[in-house]
Amino acid sequence: MRTPASLRRRGAGRAVLTHIVQEARARGYRRLSLETGSMEAFAPAQKLYESFGFSYCGPFADYKPDPNSVFMTLALEERAA
Repeated sequence: MRTPASLRRRGAGRAVLTHIVQEARARGYRRLSLETGSMEAFAPAQKLYESFGFSYCGPFADYKPDPNSVFMTLALEERAA
């Protein structure tokens, strides 16, 4: 996801990510994983993901190690029945 510069720091990214995480939990997903850029311009995105509990990990699925990519993952708690 990407927020236009003129709309940053208004909570749009946080709102979208909140919705994604809530929907993943509602669907019973066990994990969310993402790829983002490794350059300084992506530091705010990485901080947002960290604030949600995402941690850094290695490549997943068909991704290969890439110096331009950062991989992150979030284990979703199982809900009590």
